[in-house]
Amino acid sequence: MSARREALLWAAQRASAAMLALCVVVHLATMIYAAHAGLGAAQILERTRGNVVWLGFYSVFLLAVVVHVPIGLRAVLSEWLGWRGASRDAFLAAFAAGLGWLGARAILGVFL
Repeated sequence: MSARREALLWAAQRASAAMLALCVVVHLATMIYAAHAGLGAAQILERTRGNVVWLGFYSVFLLAVVVHVPIGLRAVLSEWLGWRGASRDAFLAAFAAGLGWLGARAILGVFL
């Protein structure tokens, strides 16, 4: 693999980690607020249904996960299992697509 591609993957993982950190803080703060306000699941869903701000936020959160996780898993598969090459990359692309599909379903379930 080229040094340029490795550098791009490194930068993508670091950028997605920064975005994940921000999203996790917002998500946890929102959960703490909801718990302290005594909101139940039905009340939370009333506030999220049709709210494009939350749709956008959780879509960004999902995008960060879809970028970050496969890159990290790539390193684990290479170092622990010695798995390299096109088959590993194809597996990781399918894994990322699966994460994206499942995450999008969850987001739409809360939004719609």
